[in-house]
Amino acid sequence: MSHAHPSHPAPAHEMTELNRESRMGGLGTETDTREIRRISLRDLEHRRSEITDQLWSAATDIGFFQVVDHGIDAATLDHVFAMSERFFALPENVKANYPLRPGTNAGWEYRSQVRPSVRTPDQKESYQVTLPRMADLWPTDAELEGFRATIESFEARCRQIAMDLLSCFADRLGFARDFFTRAHDPSDPGYQSTLRLLHYYAFPDDLLDRPDIWRAGAHTDFDALTLLFQRTGQGGLQVLPGAEAQTQAWTPVEPSDDAITCNIGDMLMRWSDDLLPSNFHRVRPPRRDEYRGPRHTIAFFAQANADVVIEGPAGLHEPITAAEYLRQRIAANFAG
Repeated sequence: MSHAHPSHPAPAHEMTELNRESRMGGLGTETDTREIRRISLRDLEHRRSEITDQLWSAATDIGFFQVVDHGIDAATLDHVFAMSERFFALPENVKANYPLRPGTNAGWEYRSQVRPSVRTPDQKESYQVTLPRMADLWPTDAELEGFRATIESFEARCRQIAMDLLSCFADRLGFARDFFTRAHDPSDPGYQSTLRLLHYYAFPDDLLDRPDIWRAGAHTDFDALTLLFQRTGQGGLQVLPGAEAQTQAWTPVEPSDDAITCNIGDMLMRWSDDLLPSNFHRVRPPRRDEYRGPRHTIAFFAQANADVVIEGPAGLHEPITAAEYLRQRIAANFAG
């Protein structure tokens, strides 16, 4: 893997992802004609070829898939979700001691994410963990005992699953099997993968039926690979496969406690010379006849270390460092 900085980083106006995103604010329609495939990771080393085929097929078809038998047990997930809920239940003046700083992907923010697609703030708050940037951003044990240890341990588990999946894509793309593992090295000070705890607010009557209010407006992820943990019954996630982009026919992604929903991000799309599509997704608001309480999710974003150069095997796109790539994308997605 080359660590040389490209001499000509792509200027912001070449970020075609942002131009695509600004056109995706419409309501569109919903369809159930697409299947979000469930892929078992059981016995990965002995089933690697079969699993790689399944992952590649799902990823190239729709860009989204769910993995089960991933090795994180229900009790661990319940504990992590409970910790997340306890964090968001802290008084606002306590959470405000750990603020998200511009461009860092670390700390607490609320209603600050404004998608180019809808131009109104997402109805949520989040707490982002990017390990090298967390020096003064952890709640104290007096505020939330055991929080840091729980979250750091979970981040490591997520990273391992993400690297296992990326190793399968590396095989198919002709990279060394550990290519992406080396590109996401947590011992490097330029590590920038992020674990994000998310709390989508309960929906009050006055926000229902408004076309401009979303839990998360339409967007693509700007990482390499996203792992999303959802809770059964707390739905709303929808994906727009590339083939349906013109008609805006959105496919719902059913949440379940046992599956991790995964999707290809823009970084891996670029790295794969566009073979692996990073597709639009959004979290729609609840309808009047649906569960309207809070929605809690946890996402892990595998984002290559800062000085890693993103360059596909065929050289379809200009080389760009991961740091510069994320800087351009984050700047377009957060107000202020």
